[in-house]
Amino acid sequence: MLQTAYPTPRITTPFPELYKRVERHIPPFEWSILAADIAAILKLKEERNAVVLAHNYQTPDIFHTVGDIVGDSLALAREAARTDADVIVLAGVHFMAETAKLLNPAKTVLIPDLEAGCSLAASITAADIQLLRQRHPGVPIVTYVNTSAAVKAESDVCCTSSNAKKIVEALGVPRVIMLPDEYLARNTAALTKVEIIAWKGHCEVHERFTPEDIRSLRESHPGITVLAHPECPPEVIAECDFTGSTAAMADYVGKERPARVVILTECSMSDNVALQYPDLEFVRPCSLCPHMKRITLPKIRHSLETMTHEVTVDPAIAERARRAVERMLALG
Repeated sequence: MLQTAYPTPRITTPFPELYKRVERHIPPFEWSILAADIAAILKLKEERNAVVLAHNYQTPDIFHTVGDIVGDSLALAREAARTDADVIVLAGVHFMAETAKLLNPAKTVLIPDLEAGCSLAASITAADIQLLRQRHPGVPIVTYVNTSAAVKAESDVCCTSSNAKKIVEALGVPRVIMLPDEYLARNTAALTKVEIIAWKGHCEVHERFTPEDIRSLRESHPGITVLAHPECPPEVIAECDFTGSTAAMADYVGKERPARVVILTECSMSDNVALQYPDLEFVRPCSLCPHMKRITLPKIRHSLETMTHEVTVDPAIAERARRAVERMLALG
């Protein structure tokens, strides 16, 4: 019986240049599904003169494809102040969108999901700071950027995990209050002679790591290099090879090129860095941030289509909060 041979249909990959960035993480069939949202987002960005700011904890499909400005919270804060876009979409959590709005009061700032919060930011209020000032009169308050605009407004200066030591020492005082992350405060205190009074806030991602985790990793993966974020407990930091912000950890991998490495922070950080260095082995016992994972490509698309959800800050609060952020940028 004569059989007819049918040619195999040619499968084309949408946006091949973008796909090259993530092909080791996203299979072709999944990419074909994501491509519709990516195409819509790229078109909407052009139409609305919009940029997407994507934090290091965003998934690779966002971070490596539609993110125009990517990095840690300090990088996003700096670049938010420099962009000439009319619309800023913050692919991150709410306090980051507020910070972008503080530095761009005339621009429209959107966050794709209003529920993208932060356990650390939720651990302190403006009223708490007012009580701290009563308890410690005259002591400057250094506030981590992982806080609400209302908390920033009650502070003297902001800091990030990458510039905390520099900010603390730049104030030229013997004692400061650093909030809300207790572990960042304690880890910074170990690096400086300035006395630091800490608050009891913690990041639900980083507080989960333990020294036992690291010892187990070293036993099961001989020769592994362990990197950790300074929001981890001090006893975890003591077991690590390097401690730094998400940007600093990514830089360390690029410069030192450890053959086998683990990054103790949010899951997507390792995914994003691993795509940049395919020749290195990444061991990935990470911790998931449920708030960061609320941001997705469909939500970014919907945000640009409907111009929601717009982030606003009360002008009276914004003026004072902006001073704290701008002072950080000037000092750090």
